[in-house]
Amino acid sequence: MGTETKITFLGCGTSTGVPVISCECEVCRSPNPKNNRTRSSLFLESENTKLLIDTGPDLRQQLLREGITNAEALLFTHGHADHTAGFDESRAFCWRREDRLPVYGSADTLHILGQMFPWAFDENYGGRGYVRATGIEFSEPFTIGDFRITPFPVVHASVATHGFRIDLPSGKSLVYASDMKSLPDESHDLVRSCDVHVLDGLRLEEHPSHMTLSEACALADQLESPRAYMTHLAHEIEYEQESAKLAPNRFLAYDGLNFFL
Repeated sequence: MGTETKITFLGCGTSTGVPVISCECEVCRSPNPKNNRTRSSLFLESENTKLLIDTGPDLRQQLLREGITNAEALLFTHGHADHTAGFDESRAFCWRREDRLPVYGSADTLHILGQMFPWAFDENYGGRGYVRATGIEFSEPFTIGDFRITPFPVVHASVATHGFRIDLPSGKSLVYASDMKSLPDESHDLVRSCDVHVLDGLRLEEHPSHMTLSEACALADQLESPRAYMTHLAHEIEYEQESAKLAPNRFLAYDGLNFFL
């Protein structure tokens, strides 16, 4: 692998996933696998480090689908259920280590995880078959193995939510902001002109806590992004139809999409 990092979209769907339960729309009935979206999550693998961002309720099938058996650490964008509900599946990572699994998040996110999975953070509860985690609150830039991570706040409803600039061993940089309505002005310089941006592009119509596809593309242009992927996609987005409308360096994500950076 050398200095390259493999980046894999484990899931690129919104909180309902696609197909949506009880929906008979064109996208939910589509035979195109790129319209079948599990909840949003990203996996980064360098020569020395494997990092999982968010643990949605589909995590088990995502890890099995991609053949992922280990991660050195977990990193969370925020505490909503579609990004945390699969946390217990990370027990498989704990079987392979003697120490506790590092879990990075904001104070609010770690509090939510602690309420949902109290045993995982209880140092007196050391069952090897279960999650054994240590919560690590971030505020400043920090390092996980090969990756230098700079968290930045984004606007997403009333819950504390972060995006991440991730500087990779190749010297390239990735921005991941899967859930946001807007990017605060003070974060623009941090993420401008990074090599790849992954941005929230929920649907075509206005939404109170997520960017529309056009808003995401406009932000990518404003940030002078050489390449941008839109994620957290709802069933209003038909992959082939909407992909055809995008600029050459703008893409819709799909489950299992990967690239090297």
